[in-house]
Amino acid sequence: MKVAIVGYPNVGKSSLVNRLSESREAVVHAQSGVTRDRKQIDTEWNGRALTLIDTGGVDLEERDDLARQIQQQSREALAEADIAVLVVDARAGVRPGDLDMADLLRRVTIPVIVAANKVDSVKDLSLAYEFHQLGLGEPIAVSAAQGLGTGDLLDRVVELGPDEDREPSTEDPIRLALIGRPNVGKSSLVNRFLGSDRVIVSDVAGTTRDAIDLPMTFEGRQIVLVDTAGLRRQAKVGESLEYYTALRSQRAAERADVALVVCDATEGVTSQDFRVAEMAMKSGCATALLLNKWDLPVEQGGVGPDQLDHERIRVNRKLRLRPRVLTVSAKTGRNVERVLVESVGLADRSRGRIPTSQLNRFISDVVAQRQPPSSNNRRHGNQRLKLIYMTQTGERPPRFSIQVNSHALVTRDYAYYLENRMRERYRMEGIPLMIDFVERSERRGRYSSRDV
Repeated sequence: MKVAIVGYPNVGKSSLVNRLSESREAVVHAQSGVTRDRKQIDTEWNGRALTLIDTGGVDLEERDDLARQIQQQSREALAEADIAVLVVDARAGVRPGDLDMADLLRRVTIPVIVAANKVDSVKDLSLAYEFHQLGLGEPIAVSAAQGLGTGDLLDRVVELGPDEDREPSTEDPIRLALIGRPNVGKSSLVNRFLGSDRVIVSDVAGTTRDAIDLPMTFEGRQIVLVDTAGLRRQAKVGESLEYYTALRSQRAAERADVALVVCDATEGVTSQDFRVAEMAMKSGCATALLLNKWDLPVEQGGVGPDQLDHERIRVNRKLRLRPRVLTVSAKTGRNVERVLVESVGLADRSRGRIPTSQLNRFISDVVAQRQPPSSNNRRHGNQRLKLIYMTQTGERPPRFSIQVNSHALVTRDYAYYLENRMRERYRMEGIPLMIDFVERSERRGRYSSRDV
């Protein structure tokens, strides 16, 4: 059951969502207007699955472009919800903005509940009575800060909502996070992937302030797109709000199967783009770089074939995992489908398993191309590294074990050679690979391992 949480700015909608879901998923800040896009958070109450839709504060008197987009996001949340909760500030009393929202909600076809927030003690319960004049039924006094009345609110939601939940999908969806610097086109690309204006797009940097999960289907596969706030250099992250939004972007990468680092093609891959990509790959997810706006004419800052080759060479030289560099245009939609195909393939290769027989043929091939290192020092004698056996021991990210005759003979250079040949053979560009070299002691039959 989907529950839209709506209301005037700064009445405590996100705080209430966090209280009802017993999480900290929604960004909460004293600054008004922090929430802009609608964000879905799953929870449950007495065995009923609920999806809370947090929305931006709606002031119907505001006429600027950003305010209109926030209003549209709230209307779309109401259109997809089974029930609506209008949150009001009990301490402020009934305001014109509350009356405007009530007038809007009286015209919807779903049940509406009024939650009078900021009733932080029993003696304040009478503050909720004033909201009878909204004409939406009995208000429920709640406190997002203290938890007062939230159980009653959830009971009412379950009572007025539909009897049956939607059938949940059993497929494990692919999580695809779009991360990058501010104002490089992440939200525009998300809307292009979805085929609708699902998230707010503005020329003002920092419009997106939270990691927004957006389900979609592509070629029969379930995908969750994650739109994130822009990541600036750590030294430039000053205010607490920006710090917490950046932290959510990093956590989105940690939970993703694939991270798409969106870059501005007119600027090329910058040093901050490289830092963002390193952060994504260290989190263990597969990674690719997207050059957005690449189809602009060269005279307008677009990318020509020579410059594109140059950027790919730079990425291969600077990033050890050698992620692919793809081109896309959020404005025209060019190459958008190709990016989704590549992303699904990356996720599948990161989750998949390679048969042991194939891995041992791979070992034979790489040894034939380049002999393993040898040692002729006094301790080991004239001995060469032997790669005896290889198997896969894990996935997401893939982990492999190679049985060798001696740890001491494994050099970093040869380990990197094996890793790079694996990327070429199994198309694992941008996927973190872990290779354990397991030493076999012929005399004792024991094993020990080391990561390289």
